[in-house]
Amino acid sequence: MALTKNTILSHKEIEHKIRRIAYQIYESNVNETHIVIAGIDDNGYILAKKIKQQLDKISDIESMLCRVKIDKTEPTKPISTSIDKADYANKSIVLIDDVLNSGSTLIYGIKHFLDVPLKQFKTAVLVNRNHKKYPVKADFKGISLSTSLFEHVHVNLSKQPYEAYLD
Repeated sequence: MALTKNTILSHKEIEHKIRRIAYQIYESNVNETHIVIAGIDDNGYILAKKIKQQLDKISDIESMLCRVKIDKTEPTKPISTSIDKADYANKSIVLIDDVLNSGSTLIYGIKHFLDVPLKQFKTAVLVNRNHKKYPVKADFKGISLSTSLFEHVHVNLSKQPYEAYLD
């Protein structure tokens, strides 16, 4: 039996979700002057860049982009970021990934940032799969999806048209 590609989100829908998440981030940080938008490599970082672009259009909050490198197959390995701890200490942070599946990547990413005092910490994902093994949630999400464990969500944000599909 051949696998078929089932579209979850089209290009236009992804752009709409990005804009909506940016507005939600702005609303929860309206009193802040600085915010760190941290994206988990690769797709999470691409999504973070797109959200930051929208946030910069709609608000006067100074936003800083941060790349978070996590080994998704072994998330307990050391995590690195493109900015120093001093750059995000006492700031509001939003950690972004494309898909929240088991929660392991997101929870280890959160743990990394908790080594310094923060004003606020939120998470955002484009697709929330509802298969969490860890007590982590997405504060901002594009879409929630109940899928079987055998299905896989693919998100393409690196070239247009953007798409999210299930196979």
